[in-house]
Amino acid sequence: MKYLIVGLGNPGAKYAETRHNIGFKVVEALAKELGGSFSVQKVAEKAEVKYKGRTLILVKPTTYMNLSGKAVNYYLQQEKIPRENLVVITDDLALPFGKLRMKGKGSDGGHNGLKDIQATINTTEYTRLRFGVGSDFHKGQQVDYVLGEWGAEERETLTERIATATEFIKSFATIGLGLTMTNWNGK
Repeated sequence: MKYLIVGLGNPGAKYAETRHNIGFKVVEALAKELGGSFSVQKVAEKAEVKYKGRTLILVKPTTYMNLSGKAVNYYLQQEKIPRENLVVITDDLALPFGKLRMKGKGSDGGHNGLKDIQATINTTEYTRLRFGVGSDFHKGQQVDYVLGEWGAEERETLTERIATATEFIKSFATIGLGLTMTNWNGK
């Protein structure tokens, strides 16, 4: 069984430690844990790892956030992965910092990466793992906040929350969406 795990973020050192790049951080941690490494491929950096007999194709789009759909669509087709086996990891302002939620469908919530994915694959029915980044910003400062770097307090628990996010993904690949949501949402 093959799974496409897409971490959303923006390419380049300028964005590496920003809240918006949490999707990249999660797939990087999963690749490291499972012995994979990323290489530059078409429209993304890609790593392939194995977990309990499953193949996980880990992708970090190189197209910038608002064109993420191009990489998602390309690897779904290239790797012949059914949409049910897709997980997109994204930052979420509506959740408190570190809170994780997996959902099988939903709106883009104003997130440009999700908006482009939904427009490109023509559906809102795909799994996303939302990583809470909080909303500690003044009105009109949303872009500066998500493109800002983690605060000192956030950095203290970030590694642990990323590790929990990788557990969500491994669970999804082995026991499926329903049980993963039951077992992991809220942890």
